[in-house]
Amino acid sequence: MASGAATQDADRSAGGEHASAASHRTTTVPSEYVHRSSMAEVFLTGCRRTSDTRFTLTGQWPRAHAFFNGPDGRHDPLLTAETMKQVALYLAHAELGVPLGHRFMPCDLSFTVDPDELAIGAAPSDLVIEADGADLMRKGSRLVEFGLDLTVRREGRVLATGTVRFVCLSPGAYHRLRGTTPATLPAQRPSEMPPSAFGRGLPRDVVLASSDHPGRWRLNPDPDHPVLFDIGDDHIPSMVLLESARQATCGLLAADRAFTLTGMSTEFHSYAEFGRPCWIEAAPLLAQEADTMSVLITGSQDGRRVFGSQVSGTVTRR
Repeated sequence: MASGAATQDADRSAGGEHASAASHRTTTVPSEYVHRSSMAEVFLTGCRRTSDTRFTLTGQWPRAHAFFNGPDGRHDPLLTAETMKQVALYLAHAELGVPLGHRFMPCDLSFTVDPDELAIGAAPSDLVIEADGADLMRKGSRLVEFGLDLTVRREGRVLATGTVRFVCLSPGAYHRLRGTTPATLPAQRPSEMPPSAFGRGLPRDVVLASSDHPGRWRLNPDPDHPVLFDIGDDHIPSMVLLESARQATCGLLAADRAFTLTGMSTEFHSYAEFGRPCWIEAAPLLAQEADTMSVLITGSQDGRRVFGSQVSGTVTRR
Protein backbone atom coordinates (compact mmCIF):
# COMPACT_ATOMS: atom_id res chain seq x y z
CA MET A 1 0.00 0.00 0.00
CA ALA A 2 2.85 2.39 0.77
CA SER A 3 4.21 2.65 -2.76
CA GLY A 4 0.75 3.37 -4.24
CA ALA A 5 0.03 6.03 -1.62
CA ALA A 6 3.39 7.66 -2.29
CA THR A 7 2.60 7.80 -5.99
CA GLN A 8 -0.77 9.45 -5.37
CA ASP A 9 0.79 12.05 -3.06
CA ALA A 10 3.49 12.84 -5.61
CA ASP A 11 0.97 13.14 -8.42
CA ARG A 12 -1.28 15.47 -6.46
CA SER A 13 1.57 17.75 -5.42
CA ALA A 14 3.18 18.01 -8.86
CA GLY A 15 0.03 19.43 -10.51
CA GLY A 16 0.80 18.46 -14.13
CA GLU A 17 -0.43 15.87 -16.62
CA HIS A 18 2.86 14.01 -16.50
CA ALA A 19 3.33 14.41 -12.76
CA SER A 20 5.82 12.19 -10.96
CA ALA A 21 7.19 10.74 -14.20
CA ALA A 22 10.19 9.20 -12.46
CA SER A 23 8.18 7.45 -9.75
CA HIS A 24 5.27 6.25 -11.85
CA ARG A 25 7.61 4.11 -13.93
CA THR A 26 8.62 2.08 -10.85
CA THR A 27 5.46 1.95 -8.71
CA THR A 28 1.86 0.94 -9.16
CA VAL A 29 -1.36 1.70 -7.33
CA PRO A 30 -2.24 -0.88 -4.65
CA SER A 31 -3.21 -4.11 -6.35
CA GLU A 32 -6.25 -4.62 -4.10
CA TYR A 33 -7.70 -1.35 -5.40
CA VAL A 34 -7.91 -2.84 -8.91
CA HIS A 35 -8.87 -6.35 -7.75
CA ARG A 36 -5.69 -8.05 -8.90
CA SER A 37 -3.37 -10.30 -6.89
CA SER A 38 -0.24 -10.10 -9.05
CA MET A 39 1.54 -6.74 -9.18
CA ALA A 40 2.54 -7.60 -12.76
CA GLU A 41 -1.15 -7.35 -13.71
CA VAL A 42 -1.62 -3.82 -12.31
CA PHE A 43 -1.44 -1.26 -15.15
CA LEU A 44 -2.15 1.95 -13.19
CA THR A 45 0.65 3.92 -11.56
CA GLY A 46 -0.91 7.09 -10.11
CA CYS A 47 -3.92 9.39 -9.87
CA ARG A 48 -4.58 13.11 -9.50
CA ARG A 49 -8.04 14.63 -8.95
CA THR A 50 -8.52 17.67 -11.17
CA SER A 51 -12.11 18.57 -10.16
CA ASP A 52 -14.97 17.10 -8.16
CA THR A 53 -15.60 14.49 -10.85
CA ARG A 54 -12.53 14.51 -13.09
CA PHE A 55 -9.30 12.61 -12.62
CA THR A 56 -5.99 12.23 -14.43
CA LEU A 57 -4.38 8.84 -13.99
CA THR A 58 -1.08 7.47 -15.18
CA GLY A 59 -0.41 3.93 -16.31
CA GLN A 60 2.07 1.73 -18.06
CA TRP A 61 1.83 -1.22 -20.42
CA PRO A 62 4.77 -3.63 -20.64
CA ARG A 63 6.52 -4.34 -23.90
CA ALA A 64 5.66 -8.02 -23.50
CA HIS A 65 2.84 -9.66 -21.56
CA ALA A 66 1.98 -13.26 -20.74
CA PHE A 67 -1.52 -13.00 -22.24
CA PHE A 68 -2.18 -9.54 -23.74
CA ASN A 69 0.27 -10.07 -26.58
CA GLY A 70 -1.05 -8.38 -29.69
CA PRO A 71 0.00 -9.19 -33.27
CA ASP A 72 2.52 -7.44 -35.51
CA GLY A 73 4.45 -5.69 -32.77
CA ARG A 74 1.38 -3.92 -31.31
CA HIS A 75 -0.18 -3.94 -27.89
CA ASP A 76 -3.26 -6.12 -27.53
CA PRO A 77 -6.35 -3.89 -27.95
CA LEU A 78 -8.00 -5.71 -25.04
CA LEU A 79 -5.38 -4.12 -22.77
CA THR A 80 -7.57 -1.04 -23.20
CA ALA A 81 -10.57 -2.82 -21.69
CA GLU A 82 -8.57 -4.19 -18.77
CA THR A 83 -7.02 -0.77 -18.10
CA MET A 84 -10.39 0.99 -18.21
CA LYS A 85 -11.83 -1.59 -15.82
CA GLN A 86 -8.92 -0.98 -13.45
CA VAL A 87 -9.52 2.78 -13.64
CA ALA A 88 -13.14 2.28 -12.60
CA LEU A 89 -12.30 -0.02 -9.69
CA TYR A 90 -9.46 2.19 -8.49
CA LEU A 91 -11.49 5.41 -8.55
CA ALA A 92 -14.42 3.72 -6.82
CA HIS A 93 -12.22 2.62 -3.91
CA ALA A 94 -9.63 5.38 -3.70
CA GLU A 95 -11.62 8.47 -4.67
CA LEU A 96 -15.37 7.77 -4.54
CA GLY A 97 -15.70 6.18 -1.12
CA VAL A 98 -16.47 2.54 -1.91
CA PRO A 99 -14.83 0.41 0.82
CA LEU A 100 -12.53 -2.48 -0.02
CA GLY A 101 -14.55 -5.68 0.22
CA HIS A 102 -17.49 -4.26 -1.69
CA ARG A 103 -18.19 -5.89 -5.03
CA PHE A 104 -19.01 -4.59 -8.49
CA MET A 105 -21.37 -5.77 -11.20
CA PRO A 106 -20.43 -4.54 -14.68
CA CYS A 107 -23.26 -2.97 -16.70
CA ASP A 108 -21.40 -2.00 -19.84
CA LEU A 109 -17.89 -1.47 -21.15
CA SER A 110 -17.23 0.07 -24.57
CA PHE A 111 -14.05 1.23 -26.23
CA THR A 112 -12.45 2.05 -29.55
CA VAL A 113 -8.72 2.00 -30.23
CA ASP A 114 -6.45 3.45 -32.90
CA PRO A 115 -4.28 0.52 -34.06
CA ASP A 116 -1.59 2.93 -35.28
CA GLU A 117 -1.12 4.11 -31.68
CA LEU A 118 -0.65 0.58 -30.31
CA ALA A 119 2.84 0.02 -31.72
CA ILE A 120 5.25 -1.33 -29.10
CA GLY A 121 8.36 0.84 -28.82
CA ALA A 122 11.80 0.44 -27.28
CA ALA A 123 10.42 1.05 -23.77
CA PRO A 124 7.17 0.30 -21.92
CA SER A 125 4.25 2.49 -22.98
CA ASP A 126 3.49 5.26 -20.47
CA LEU A 127 -0.16 6.28 -20.48
CA VAL A 128 -2.16 9.30 -19.34
CA ILE A 129 -5.84 8.53 -18.75
CA GLU A 130 -8.49 11.21 -18.37
CA ALA A 131 -11.57 10.04 -16.48
CA ASP A 132 -14.82 11.99 -16.16
CA GLY A 133 -17.01 10.58 -13.40
CA ALA A 134 -19.89 13.03 -13.58
CA ASP A 135 -22.39 10.17 -13.95
CA LEU A 136 -22.57 9.08 -10.30
CA MET A 137 -25.64 7.70 -8.50
CA ARG A 138 -25.72 7.77 -4.71
CA LYS A 139 -28.16 6.55 -2.09
CA GLY A 140 -27.53 8.93 0.76
CA SER A 141 -23.75 9.09 0.99
CA ARG A 142 -23.24 5.64 -0.54
CA LEU A 143 -22.24 5.23 -4.19
CA VAL A 144 -24.56 2.65 -5.78
CA GLU A 145 -23.81 3.04 -9.50
CA PHE A 146 -21.33 5.02 -11.56
CA GLY A 147 -20.25 5.60 -15.12
CA LEU A 148 -16.99 6.99 -16.48
CA ASP A 149 -15.99 8.53 -19.81
CA LEU A 150 -12.35 7.73 -20.51
CA THR A 151 -9.63 8.93 -22.86
CA VAL A 152 -6.27 7.15 -23.02
CA ARG A 153 -3.24 9.01 -24.39
CA ARG A 154 0.32 8.02 -25.09
CA GLU A 155 2.91 10.71 -25.81
CA GLY A 156 0.08 13.21 -26.05
CA ARG A 157 -1.84 11.33 -28.76
CA VAL A 158 -5.22 9.68 -28.24
CA LEU A 159 -4.80 5.91 -28.18
CA ALA A 160 -8.32 4.96 -27.14
CA THR A 161 -11.63 6.29 -25.84
CA GLY A 162 -14.34 4.46 -23.98
CA THR A 163 -17.01 4.29 -21.30
CA VAL A 164 -17.60 1.98 -18.34
CA ARG A 165 -20.50 1.55 -15.94
CA PHE A 166 -20.65 -0.51 -12.74
CA VAL A 167 -23.13 -1.19 -9.94
CA CYS A 168 -21.62 -1.22 -6.44
CA LEU A 169 -22.71 -3.95 -4.00
CA SER A 170 -22.06 -4.21 -0.28
CA PRO A 171 -20.91 -7.63 0.96
CA GLY A 172 -24.41 -8.28 2.33
CA ALA A 173 -26.15 -7.27 -0.90
CA TYR A 174 -23.72 -9.37 -2.92
CA HIS A 175 -24.35 -12.40 -0.71
CA ARG A 176 -28.12 -12.01 -1.07
CA LEU A 177 -27.77 -11.66 -4.84
CA ARG A 178 -25.45 -14.60 -5.29
CA GLY A 179 -26.91 -17.07 -2.81
CA THR A 180 -25.24 -20.47 -3.11
CA THR A 181 -23.11 -20.76 -6.23
CA PRO A 182 -20.44 -23.28 -7.29
CA ALA A 183 -17.07 -22.12 -5.98
CA THR A 184 -14.84 -23.42 -8.74
CA LEU A 185 -14.84 -23.83 -12.51
CA PRO A 186 -14.45 -27.34 -13.95
CA ALA A 187 -11.10 -28.12 -15.54
CA GLN A 188 -10.60 -26.87 -19.08
CA ARG A 189 -11.35 -29.45 -21.75
CA PRO A 190 -8.89 -29.66 -24.65
CA SER A 191 -10.13 -27.73 -27.69
CA GLU A 192 -10.67 -29.64 -30.89
CA MET A 193 -9.43 -26.65 -32.90
CA PRO A 194 -5.92 -25.15 -33.00
CA PRO A 195 -5.34 -21.94 -30.99
CA SER A 196 -4.69 -20.03 -34.23
CA ALA A 197 -8.35 -20.54 -35.20
CA PHE A 198 -9.22 -18.23 -32.32
CA GLY A 199 -6.38 -15.75 -32.78
CA ARG A 200 -4.30 -17.25 -29.95
CA GLY A 201 -0.91 -18.95 -29.81
CA LEU A 202 -1.23 -21.21 -26.76
CA PRO A 203 -3.91 -23.84 -26.01
CA ARG A 204 -4.41 -22.56 -22.45
CA ASP A 205 -5.28 -19.09 -23.81
CA VAL A 206 -8.24 -20.44 -25.78
CA VAL A 207 -11.52 -19.89 -23.88
CA LEU A 208 -13.87 -21.61 -26.35
CA ALA A 209 -14.70 -25.18 -27.30
CA SER A 210 -16.61 -26.18 -30.43
CA SER A 211 -20.26 -27.20 -30.51
CA ASP A 212 -22.50 -28.95 -33.02
CA HIS A 213 -23.68 -25.63 -34.48
CA PRO A 214 -21.63 -23.30 -36.74
CA GLY A 215 -20.97 -19.96 -35.12
CA ARG A 216 -21.65 -21.34 -31.65
CA TRP A 217 -19.13 -22.36 -28.99
CA ARG A 218 -19.12 -23.43 -25.35
CA LEU A 219 -17.25 -21.19 -22.96
CA ASN A 220 -14.24 -23.24 -21.89
CA PRO A 221 -11.60 -21.18 -20.02
CA ASP A 222 -8.70 -22.59 -18.03
CA PRO A 223 -9.51 -21.98 -14.33
CA ASP A 224 -5.78 -22.03 -13.56
CA HIS A 225 -4.93 -19.36 -16.14
CA PRO A 226 -2.50 -16.97 -14.39
CA VAL A 227 -3.96 -13.81 -15.97
CA LEU A 228 -7.64 -14.46 -16.68
CA PHE A 229 -8.11 -15.96 -13.20
CA ASP A 230 -5.52 -13.86 -11.38
CA ILE A 231 -7.85 -13.39 -8.42
CA GLY A 232 -10.32 -15.93 -7.08
CA ASP A 233 -14.02 -15.28 -7.60
CA ASP A 234 -17.32 -17.12 -7.59
CA HIS A 235 -18.18 -16.38 -11.22
CA ILE A 236 -16.45 -16.16 -14.59
CA PRO A 237 -14.59 -12.82 -14.85
CA SER A 238 -15.85 -10.20 -17.28
CA MET A 239 -12.52 -10.17 -19.12
CA VAL A 240 -13.03 -13.85 -19.97
CA LEU A 241 -16.34 -12.90 -21.57
CA LEU A 242 -14.71 -10.09 -23.58
CA GLU A 243 -11.98 -12.46 -24.71
CA SER A 244 -14.60 -15.02 -25.71
CA ALA A 245 -16.27 -12.36 -27.88
CA ARG A 246 -13.01 -11.66 -29.68
CA GLN A 247 -12.21 -15.35 -30.09
CA ALA A 248 -15.69 -16.12 -31.43
CA THR A 249 -15.20 -13.35 -34.00
CA CYS A 250 -11.90 -14.92 -35.06
CA GLY A 251 -13.64 -18.30 -35.21
CA LEU A 252 -15.87 -17.10 -38.05
CA LEU A 253 -12.90 -16.43 -40.34
CA ALA A 254 -11.25 -18.68 -42.89
CA ALA A 255 -7.90 -20.16 -41.86
CA ASP A 256 -5.94 -17.72 -44.04
CA ARG A 257 -7.53 -14.61 -42.47
CA ALA A 258 -6.61 -12.75 -39.28
CA PHE A 259 -8.72 -10.35 -37.22
CA THR A 260 -7.50 -7.20 -35.47
CA LEU A 261 -9.84 -5.74 -32.88
CA THR A 262 -10.53 -1.99 -33.11
CA GLY A 263 -13.65 -1.63 -30.97
CA MET A 264 -16.06 -3.43 -28.69
CA SER A 265 -19.34 -2.38 -27.08
CA THR A 266 -20.57 -4.79 -24.42
CA GLU A 267 -23.63 -4.91 -22.17
CA PHE A 268 -23.60 -7.29 -19.21
CA HIS A 269 -26.93 -8.69 -18.01
CA SER A 270 -25.91 -11.18 -15.32
CA TYR A 271 -22.91 -13.04 -13.96
CA ALA A 272 -21.68 -16.07 -15.89
CA GLU A 273 -21.75 -18.93 -13.40
CA PHE A 274 -19.32 -21.76 -12.83
CA GLY A 275 -20.44 -25.33 -13.35
CA ARG A 276 -23.08 -24.76 -16.04
CA PRO A 277 -22.62 -24.49 -19.83
CA CYS A 278 -22.37 -20.95 -21.18
CA TRP A 279 -22.88 -20.67 -24.92
CA ILE A 280 -21.21 -18.03 -27.10
CA GLU A 281 -22.86 -17.28 -30.46
CA ALA A 282 -21.53 -15.07 -33.25
CA ALA A 283 -23.59 -13.45 -36.01
CA PRO A 284 -21.94 -11.20 -38.62
CA LEU A 285 -23.67 -7.86 -39.07
CA LEU A 286 -24.76 -6.71 -42.52
CA ALA A 287 -23.10 -4.15 -44.82
CA GLN A 288 -19.50 -5.12 -44.08
CA GLU A 289 -16.56 -4.02 -46.20
CA ALA A 290 -14.05 -6.47 -47.62
CA ASP A 291 -11.34 -5.59 -45.07
CA THR A 292 -13.49 -4.86 -42.03
CA MET A 293 -15.75 -6.96 -39.86
CA SER A 294 -18.50 -6.27 -37.32
CA VAL A 295 -20.04 -9.13 -35.37
CA LEU A 296 -22.78 -9.44 -32.78
CA ILE A 297 -21.77 -11.79 -29.96
CA THR A 298 -24.28 -13.21 -27.49
CA GLY A 299 -23.47 -15.20 -24.37
CA SER A 300 -26.26 -17.23 -22.77
CA GLN A 301 -26.59 -19.62 -19.86
CA ASP A 302 -29.63 -21.58 -18.72
CA GLY A 303 -31.61 -19.94 -21.53
CA ARG A 304 -30.89 -16.40 -20.30
CA ARG A 305 -28.62 -13.79 -21.83
CA VAL A 306 -25.43 -13.17 -19.87
CA PHE A 307 -23.94 -10.51 -22.14
CA GLY A 308 -24.12 -9.06 -25.63
CA SER A 309 -21.23 -7.49 -27.48
CA GLN A 310 -20.70 -5.79 -30.82
CA VAL A 311 -17.15 -6.48 -31.95
CA SER A 312 -15.49 -4.52 -34.77
CA GLY A 313 -12.11 -4.71 -36.45
CA THR A 314 -10.09 -5.25 -39.58
CA VAL A 315 -9.46 -8.46 -41.51
CA THR A 316 -6.15 -9.23 -43.23
CA ARG A 317 -4.59 -12.17 -44.98
CA ARG A 318 -2.16 -14.16 -42.82
